[in-house]
Amino acid sequence: MLGVLALTAWLLVYTHLGEAARWLTLGALGLAPGTPLAAAVEFFTFEVPKVLLLLVVVVLVVGIIRTFFTPERTRSLLAGRRESVGNVLAALLGVVTPFCSCSAVPLFIGFVTAGVPLGVTFSFLIAAPLINEVALVLLWGLFGWKIALLYMGTGLAIAMIAGWIIGRLHLESWVEPWVYAIPGGPNLASETLTWGDRLAAGWTAVGEIVGKVWPYVVLGIAVGAGIHGWVPEGFLASFMGRDTWWAVPAAVLLGVPMYSNAAGIIPIVQALLEKGAALGTVLAFMMAVIGLSLPEAVILRKVLTMRLILVFFGVVTLGILCVGYLFNLVIPTGVLHP
Repeated sequence: MLGVLALTAWLLVYTHLGEAARWLTLGALGLAPGTPLAAAVEFFTFEVPKVLLLLVVVVLVVGIIRTFFTPERTRSLLAGRRESVGNVLAALLGVVTPFCSCSAVPLFIGFVTAGVPLGVTFSFLIAAPLINEVALVLLWGLFGWKIALLYMGTGLAIAMIAGWIIGRLHLESWVEPWVYAIPGGPNLASETLTWGDRLAAGWTAVGEIVGKVWPYVVLGIAVGAGIHGWVPEGFLASFMGRDTWWAVPAAVLLGVPMYSNAAGIIPIVQALLEKGAALGTVLAFMMAVIGLSLPEAVILRKVLTMRLILVFFGVVTLGILCVGYLFNLVIPTGVLHP
């Protein structure tokens, strides 16, 4: 009963956010319609609660799903798989498992010592930070389910193909030798949990994840609100448009040092699209920021030689460039405004 009441309250609030934001901007604050400040404030007051409300629901659901995927169970699912099947399964597991670049080294060691092929391991390491519940819920909330699925599909394709290519290159000798010297150890069975335990784990995930990312959400939406209110319509099309051939590689180069998470970058992406930037260019920028981080490269250097890190970044970069050019080619600028 309590759950039904909570869901009803959630739906009631969510469906009236637009009216509330407009009343607050034009009524309570008395800002003049059509001014840059009014546009920025309405954007901010609408998007912040919308994204946070979506985030709570999705993180709760994913938190429950994650109780079925401990690190031990994930390793056991991937160990011994044929590479083609393993790449697909690893990329899909990366979407629902609670791992990010900060856990790259222990995950890499655990996977390799459990017998997971190198290419399959990389498919997981690419998908886990690139396609996560935060990225998907923000994209869904800001652009709709079509763009969220588009991002997930292209991200999965990059993870699967890049991992498969790395596996075909047979670069195991480019892993630091000490990694293979570590005993694999047994695969541990996951603890048997009741549904009450899993629900509690979901709410714990809400507290941990939403509690950690909400400042980035607010900051990212604030930056997006500034772009939304003051950057002239079409201004960004001159250097982030689909007809500028160098825009996609420039966006990738710009995104690598700008390490951020999905919560901080996606609201900025929304504002860039509204002002005329091409979808492919913006997707490439976002993927580079989330999936090609310098901190991750530094962390992985503990277990990988520099040559293998460069191959890893090179293959993923090539995939991101292909995504950027493909969507700039097939989707006109301005078609996908929220």
